[in-house]
This record gives sequence, C-alpha cells and structure tokens, in this order.
Amino acid sequence: MHRDFYLELARSGLRMPIGTDLVLREQAEPGRILLDGRRLGCVVAAAAGRYRTPLAFPLMDLTLEKADLLGLIGVRGGETECFHFQEVPQSSVMERVCDTTAAPASPRIRANCEAVRYIATATDLVPVGMVIGPFSLMTKLLTDPIAPVALAGAGITGEENAEVRLAEGCLEMAVAAVLRSAKAQIDAGAKAMIVCEPAANIAYISPRQMHGGADIFSRFVLDPNRRLRKMLGESGVDLIFHNCGELRTEMVRRFAAELEPAILSLGSSRRLWEDAAVVPQNIVLFGNLPTKAFFSDTMMPLAEVVRRTIELKDRMAACGHPFILGSECDVLHVADAGDAIRSKVAAMLSA
Repeated sequence: MHRDFYLELARSGLRMPIGTDLVLREQAEPGRILLDGRRLGCVVAAAAGRYRTPLAFPLMDLTLEKADLLGLIGVRGGETECFHFQEVPQSSVMERVCDTTAAPASPRIRANCEAVRYIATATDLVPVGMVIGPFSLMTKLLTDPIAPVALAGAGITGEENAEVRLAEGCLEMAVAAVLRSAKAQIDAGAKAMIVCEPAANIAYISPRQMHGGADIFSRFVLDPNRRLRKMLGESGVDLIFHNCGELRTEMVRRFAAELEPAILSLGSSRRLWEDAAVVPQNIVLFGNLPTKAFFSDTMMPLAEVVRRTIELKDRMAACGHPFILGSECDVLHVADAGDAIRSKVAAMLSA
C-alpha cells in the first residue's frame, strides 16, 4: 500500500474499532474457529464489513509468539503462560530459538496465516497481520522484567550482571520469534502489520533515566522494532504501530520519528490532539476511545461514550491532523456485557 491510502481513509472520516473478537464470540464454537484459518478469515472479513472498513484487522492476541517460542524448547500447552526463563539457554538452544528462517510451528499462528491468505485471495480487503512487539514479548519471558531494564538504564551491562544478561538474551529470542511470525504472515499475503508494543511504557522504561541520558529506550524498544520495521519495509508491508500503555510525549515523538509507521495507535491516556504536535502529518493517528471500560455502565456509561466521541472528533478536526477515530485497543467480548459493549461501539461509530 502507499501512505496516501491511509491518509485518504483519514480524510474520508473513517471510524472503526479493532473489534474482530466481538464477531468471533458470536459464532458457534469460537475455539475451533481459532484453529481453522478459512473460517477465521471469514470472521475477520465479517468484522471489517460490520465496521465498514477496508482494513481487515485480525484478532489481537499477544500470547501466540511466546507459545511458539517456548514450543521450540519443549514447553507447551498450559505451561506456556506461567513459564519464565531463569537463565540464558545454552548456545545450542539459543541458536535454534533465534533462527529467523524457520516457519512458526504454532497451530494458532498457522491459522492466522491462513486467515490472512483468505483475506488476500478471496476478498478485496487489505489483509492485516498482527504480532506482539519484541519488548513486550521479552517482558513475558521474565519473572521480573522491570529490575534488569532499570539496571541497564543505570549503566550496568550484561557482562556485569546476570539479570541484565538474561533480559538481553530474552530480547534476542523475542526478536527472532516476532520476525518468524511476521514473515509467515507476509508470505501469506499481509499488506500491513499491526505491531502491538504496550509494555514499552513508563512502568518498564524510566522517564527519569531517559531524561538522564540512558539509552534503554533505544536499546530495548526502538532498536528491536527497527529490525522488524526494516523487514516490513523490504517486503512492502506497512507498519501500524500500537501502544496503549502509559507514555510520555517524548516516547510518542520517537515512535513516530524513528519507526515511521503509516498509522500510530495510542491508548486513552493520551490526548491525541496534543500528540498531533509531535507526530508528522504523513502519519495517521488512530484511537483512542476508552474501549477497555465499555463493559461497565458505571465506569463508562453510554452518554459518556457519546460525549468523548464528539469531543475527540471535534478536537482532531480542529488540529487538522490525519485521524481515524477508533478504539484504544482491541474491543474484547466480556460475558454478560456483550450487548452493552456493542451498543457503545455503535455509539462511537455514529455519534
């Protein structure tokens, strides 16, 4: 695709949630669909049709690359969620896990690839792939990811400290897992890739250390994403960069300037009309209604959704930055709250 395509979508007034999960949970046996690429592709296409968008967004599942990575060392099933590395694997294991040429073995990733292939070959929609960001995946591989990043920010190297060394090793494995997943989806026909990097926020990256000159944001977040960005660019695939974490303005500026996504998707903690001042005009801002709270009429009543929708629409129109009004993250089905969530999504699309 070309940047003008996304800019034209913004100019057209497109509004859309990332809402494939809502459509999936309406189907019989959604668990089976997750493993059936063609049926999953039909759900993705149905979600795009419901929300009247040419962008066929997949499910935003940030567990897949970890499961695929751990499968290479024999950790499978229910063990993957709680598994954390306690030391850097032996060199032979690292070599296998960091091989970016291997195809993902995960049945879920393979189904996602087949869903992308369905969109690419059977519809006129833009097939969008999805991967977790390398830094966010690294945080899932460690028992305590905050301490080693802080130690690295204080200038302590992996040669000096085992925790830092483990974090660096886990980041290396994470990058490889993400590249494998992205390549498989590109080979299936993805024309854009949403990279979900929510952990790259101030809970893990100290603004004080950044302000003091520490290079942790570059080393742990931007450099790995540059590798991914390079691969996408060489394949002609557009980057949609998503971060719904708590950020500082300098982080937003650097995401935009150094990764140059076609679309920058941010969470509801950000005021997009203010972020527009540090994001170039050729990058579409996306978001950022507080859809994580849509399940609760107490936290987010329908009237408040309408008010926020109108405010965000008007403020972004006033600042003149290319903008697609949407969700701050994926809109997930919540048991016993489905009707409330759908009514609020409908309100954000029409208010």
